[in-house]
Amino acid sequence: MSRRSGLTALLLASTLWCMQVTAHASEPLAFELTISSNQKDIAPWMSQHLALTRYQSLTDLDDQEMSQLMRDADAQARELLATQGYFNPQLQWKLDAAASANHRRSVTLDIDVGPVARISQVQIAWQGDIAQRHEAAAQREQVVAYWALPSGQDFSQSQWSQAKSTALRQVQSERYPQAQISHSLADVDAPSNQVRLSITIDSGPQVTIGPLLITGAERYSTELVERLAHLTPGAVYKQHDLLMAQQRLVASGFYDAVFVSLDPEGAVDAVPVKVELKETLRQKWVMGLGVRSDSGPRLTAEYTQNRLPGLGWRGVTKLSVDKILQSWSLDLLAPPDAALWRWHGAAQLDHQQFTGYDVNSQRWRFGRTQREERTDRSYYAQYDASSSTGSLLGQRESVSANYAWTWRRFDSLPFPTQGLGGSLELGSGTSLGSQREPFTRWLARALWLQPLGRTSGRLAVRAEAGSVLSRDTSGLPSTQLFLAGGDNSVRGYAPSSIGVAQSNGAIAPGRYMATGSVEWQRPIRWNQQATDWESAVFVDAGAVSNDMHQRQAVVGYGVGARWRSPIGPLRVDLAYGQAVQKLRLHLSVGFIF
Repeated sequence: MSRRSGLTALLLASTLWCMQVTAHASEPLAFELTISSNQKDIAPWMSQHLALTRYQSLTDLDDQEMSQLMRDADAQARELLATQGYFNPQLQWKLDAAASANHRRSVTLDIDVGPVARISQVQIAWQGDIAQRHEAAAQREQVVAYWALPSGQDFSQSQWSQAKSTALRQVQSERYPQAQISHSLADVDAPSNQVRLSITIDSGPQVTIGPLLITGAERYSTELVERLAHLTPGAVYKQHDLLMAQQRLVASGFYDAVFVSLDPEGAVDAVPVKVELKETLRQKWVMGLGVRSDSGPRLTAEYTQNRLPGLGWRGVTKLSVDKILQSWSLDLLAPPDAALWRWHGAAQLDHQQFTGYDVNSQRWRFGRTQREERTDRSYYAQYDASSSTGSLLGQRESVSANYAWTWRRFDSLPFPTQGLGGSLELGSGTSLGSQREPFTRWLARALWLQPLGRTSGRLAVRAEAGSVLSRDTSGLPSTQLFLAGGDNSVRGYAPSSIGVAQSNGAIAPGRYMATGSVEWQRPIRWNQQATDWESAVFVDAGAVSNDMHQRQAVVGYGVGARWRSPIGPLRVDLAYGQAVQKLRLHLSVGFIF
């Protein structure tokens, strides 16, 4: 029987199997297959891909067909092993014709994979505009420097395909979106177990950005789209610029969906950029009901007006009410100018209960802000006032001029796995009242994410410190001083519960504050597959005081879980506050930096 006719017969037998299964349910199956290997993971991988396994359940397979199947399986097994870099494997097949209660025969395959082939040479060649353009030299060097299969590394077909795709994406990401691979070859020298790789990338012509083609702009002006997109006609194409334009448009709150892409029909010297929009409603209400471990039920309401009548600014009003804290806020944000700077106004009124006293506070702010991919900047004037009852009775006010700066270098937002971020708030002003006292206030934050390996997760190290420099801070509002504790501070303690202890047991805000955290985040895998969940083990510490030399840190530690939810990272932490000797559950959503 020829190989073709034998396989045809087997395919026919496989097709008729469903019709015969009832009649032959009690008959033993064709064979039992057992695979072993000297290389971990090869045996289960081979069982998954070897075509021979498909015929195990047949009941009418004769000896001649069985022999043909094993010859075909041997050839396929060698081809499969070659894709993993094993070009000289030793395969031992054994066929035992002794029947058992469940099988007519048994087949065993023992695999000695032999030495893995290694890359001996890599050659990357260029065609098209990138080959001679001086400005593209750094791009060529980057492709070579980040080539994923360098000399000396083990070869596999999947890694070879991935390396080619990665190199092509690097070229396509800047100047050359039409680039393609014109030639690639993995030249295998099986006797020496060496592979020579060669690839030629044809960049095609350099592409420059043309005009924006905007569709879907009805409620909000096309000028707003152009300013938020911030794409300059005549600039060299960068995929990153299009992604950032899309991100800015989405983050603006004016659009539910945004898609930014090049027009494939455009001329390369001025390719139009298509901006397809789905606008949000001009007005939106959001109501929420939740619960906090320290204050019980919580009601929230938020009203957004994306274009205030007569002003054209965006306004967001929020109301939050629970047993301890009642808060109202208003944020006003102007459309951006050509440099993405915006006028910004904000107001916040709070009533909060503390141990031994209540505080009514207000904050009014007006200034300019600029938010970009990696850097945020703001400068503003601010008025603060607080009125305390009980043991900290008094009215306190201040005015200040402030500057805030945030710097981010994370690999991906809002689900970063590595990177560094920092922020600094700096303000200077004076207290109001009969005795005015000048002051300077600063607050710094930092977050460092350090990977520990593909399956070991990462370390997240967080630090925060601030102080108020003044001869006398007794006349400053509580909003200008510091308290610690809570979800993004020291876990295991209630929000604003770490401060300066008073003689009557009350906790007052202080002029010095420092907190820190070390957290081990590790991916949770199921059936050897990555999931959207991570586990966390952490230790937090923090202190607030009025004396730099008398700070006494409190410690909290615990375990938690992280979930990549559709609305951002969800954190669930169970922490033990060592100073209060209590467990506390913390819930938060979103990446905050």
